[in-house]
Amino acid sequence: MVIVKIGVLALQGAFREHKKMLESCGAEAIEVRTTDDVNSVDGLIIPGGESTTIGKMMVDWGLLDTIKDRASHGMPIYGTCAGMILLAKDIVGSEQPRLGLMDICVRRNAFGRQVESFEADLHVAEFGTEPVRAVFIRAPYIESAGREVKVLAVVDEHIVIARQGNYLATAFHPELTQDDRIHKFFIGMVQESLGK
Repeated sequence: MVIVKIGVLALQGAFREHKKMLESCGAEAIEVRTTDDVNSVDGLIIPGGESTTIGKMMVDWGLLDTIKDRASHGMPIYGTCAGMILLAKDIVGSEQPRLGLMDICVRRNAFGRQVESFEADLHVAEFGTEPVRAVFIRAPYIESAGREVKVLAVVDEHIVIARQGNYLATAFHPELTQDDRIHKFFIGMVQESLGK
């Protein structure tokens, strides 16, 4: 496997767990906090956390436009939970800062409050026959998706994994499990974008 350098946006949220998972999969992983960091990586993960806080920090720290620019030149981006919200073009009832890169409409805290967090087994053809154990914490879901968006999994008829070109989004936290298939899938997307 060709080693790729993947950044994890480290402003707030579960960035350390993503970094550890990427490293266990053989990727080089760095914590991203500056525009120079963004420009040094082959791909980027936007972790879970509080999407309005992360969005505001991306603006305040000058990262939003840099990430959009790298995305326009083909850099793959994977958003988990809050990261999925920040990738969406539309967020129900919110004008918060976002990247707006995926043609999806997301509903924040769609499955309920923290006490209504849950786990579920997802069947995702791209990841083989073994179900993916998904941890949903104050999770969003995708309410609607454009024609170029490929739906990879649903829970209770709500979209919870989707891909659009170089963008991948999950409503849950794969970094909180021992299952590394989604991170390996994203590493493969990054390698493919580099022609490796």
